[in-house]
Amino acid sequence: MDNTPGRQQAGITDLPRAVLSAAFGVIDTAQRAVVGDERVRTARGNAWEAICADRARADQRDEVRRHVAMIVTMPPRKVARVLT
Repeated sequence: MDNTPGRQQAGITDLPRAVLSAAFGVIDTAQRAVVGDERVRTARGNAWEAICADRARADQRDEVRRHVAMIVTMPPRKVARVLT
């Protein structure tokens, strides 16, 4: 056996890595063929969706706060009593 530095031997873990890499390549190619390149999910796309969701939640919180502030500052209404 040659164990000189700079030369690596193939190990038992290399085969599963190669198989997984090939399988990922096939799945990625199939996904692109089915949904198209523009619709393939990416880390950048996921991050942008998370940012948009955070902004939407912040907008909803602000709207609820505005409504609550409006309700709190409104003068109380007088309710007319109906006699029966």
